[in-house]
Amino acid sequence: MANNDEEKEKRLTEEAELEAKEKEVDNKDEESEEETKTISGYALKFDEPSKDLGGFVEVITPEALKDVDFSNCFLLYDHDYSKPLASVKNDTLKIEVDDVGLHFEATLNDTTYAKDVYENVSTGVVDSMSFGFELGIDSFDEDEESGEVTRSIKNIKNIPEVSVVTMPAYDSPNVQVNKRSYNRFMKKQQEKQKGANNMEKTLIDDKNTEVRGYEEYIRSRGEVRDGISTESAAAVVPSEVIGEVFDLKRSDYNLAQYATVKNVSNGQGTYPVATNQEAILATKKELAEIGDIDADMFANIDYKVETRAGKIALSYEVIDDSEVNIVQEVKEQLAKLVDNTDNKHIIDLLKTFPKQTAATLDDLKAIHNVDLDPALDKTVILNQSGFNHLDTLKDSDGRYILQPDVTAPSGRSLFGIPVVLVSNKLFANPSDGTYPMVVGDIAQSVFVARRNQVTTQWEKFDDYSQGLAAIIRNDYEKIDEEASVYVEFTPDNGGAGE
Repeated sequence: MANNDEEKEKRLTEEAELEAKEKEVDNKDEESEEETKTISGYALKFDEPSKDLGGFVEVITPEALKDVDFSNCFLLYDHDYSKPLASVKNDTLKIEVDDVGLHFEATLNDTTYAKDVYENVSTGVVDSMSFGFELGIDSFDEDEESGEVTRSIKNIKNIPEVSVVTMPAYDSPNVQVNKRSYNRFMKKQQEKQKGANNMEKTLIDDKNTEVRGYEEYIRSRGEVRDGISTESAAAVVPSEVIGEVFDLKRSDYNLAQYATVKNVSNGQGTYPVATNQEAILATKKELAEIGDIDADMFANIDYKVETRAGKIALSYEVIDDSEVNIVQEVKEQLAKLVDNTDNKHIIDLLKTFPKQTAATLDDLKAIHNVDLDPALDKTVILNQSGFNHLDTLKDSDGRYILQPDVTAPSGRSLFGIPVVLVSNKLFANPSDGTYPMVVGDIAQSVFVARRNQVTTQWEKFDDYSQGLAAIIRNDYEKIDEEASVYVEFTPDNGGAGE
């Protein structure tokens, strides 16, 4: 993991001028000729502004590379150290700093993925470069007229790798920006104009991106560490593993899927969420200036993530003797912890929405028809007891109140609204004979700010075992107080309408 003083960053060079060539090389030992494949281009270019990196653009000055030692630099594919293409150490990678930027020429090794890279470059399918670096000195400056903020990279400590890339790094979460200097700049701006917040933007926090060796690490109890970064005996879960853990979540029993979930890059901040259901476009006379929309289109949700954690113990006997895929089992347990955490906090938040009591089905219909805006995309959340009660009720024509609905998570709908079924333990009855339910648009009601960090911590316990700790950082906040209603349904005469 990068420490606080040397945060690693990645940048894209779109106009990299990539070229692919074949050279004939004499092989004196075999008295034959063979063709070597080379590619060349620019890993970075000086004084060319980047795309918007979250409130500013960036340029790299010509003097930024004057102190860089390239003797240990690699050419990689997509920043993947398991796929080296060339190296300065064995003279297959030539690097030169010229007036344009950082130029390279590489003789590719004879591997399948290297041949694929060469083919993609030669046909123009891949034409971008990226580079990883450790920042030395930078500065932020604001244009007083345009308000544009420019970050100037004035000194780079190290460039361990340059990469042929498919995905533009500036357009993805792989952009990693050292925040310290930007925060200092923002503090100065706020001191000059107290209370100004128009320039506050989201930056992507430094995240570890190692992706290999996780299964080997678990099965070898930490002895095999290929691709795993460690710090104080802690192993950081690779990004693919984090993704798999979240993908394993039960599709029909995680309430976060109905909420508005956003991956946030700071532990604290404000996130705009579209909420307005009633805004209209005003009539405009010919040649008249277009007026502003007379409505608040977004709700600015303040969030502050908290750390939540859970631990699973694995005995050495289980690790040694297990015939099953122990890694998959661990992932499924981590997924359950994430599900349980989401469900508990979302239900607790929904119970704080405006409360209504109901005694008949007509009362429930009034909530649906009158209390909630018809534009809302409504869902009904029921516990097992409430579901069972409603599922046994029939209308005057003998039809069950809960109708079959293949699109609903529970397979049932109430007044045409899909029903989500949760357990009594999660959504307990407030009293005997009273059933809780939530009716409303959950996506317009609940905002989940998620940092999505999952790490593993290995320790030797006295009982000959090791532990896996699942750690997530997130927050749960209200969006629109009027988007949902918390109902306590106490049936009168079986809950039937009059």
